[in-house]
Amino acid sequence: MLTVRPKVAELAFKLYGRALHPELFDVHKTRVVERGGYQARVDITNAGHIVTWRYEGMTLTEVASSAQHPLPQKRRLMSHRLRGERDDRVECRGGVVYQVSFQLEPVAPEIFWTFQQELANDSEREGMLHTFDSSGRMALGALSYINIESRDRNLLIQAFHTFPDDYAIVKSQSLFQLP
Repeated sequence: MLTVRPKVAELAFKLYGRALHPELFDVHKTRVVERGGYQARVDITNAGHIVTWRYEGMTLTEVASSAQHPLPQKRRLMSHRLRGERDDRVECRGGVVYQVSFQLEPVAPEIFWTFQQELANDSEREGMLHTFDSSGRMALGALSYINIESRDRNLLIQAFHTFPDDYAIVKSQSLFQLP
């Protein structure tokens, strides 16, 4: 199966107050974390990632995907096109807080290839990495790298997704925090 990315201009970042059906996405890598009363499933997908976080009957699902991807409207708490930089915060029942910062960074080709190479080398030690097939225009395919930092009271997800055809990097940092 060919695993290439959509165009970076088509990307969106969303948060749901519910789980989403896994069959809606092409998942390439998965990691599950359980700690401090919460559970999280982190998936690398074609367009980005999904984080499904659960705590005491509450579910939050973060999705970085194509804006064209048919996702439900029901219980969507946040939706932003991935352009420039953005910070957002959602306070949930019981004192749970979700915070996110993300940015789309277009870079010069030489900076892009250096970053992509460093990301591939650094990720060999820890985190989740998936290398996508080349789109045909570029010799190398895109990368997705996700670093997970789990503490008893919070979960920090740092994600980096590269888009070689656009010389662009999507960076996000999400914090799921218990009261």
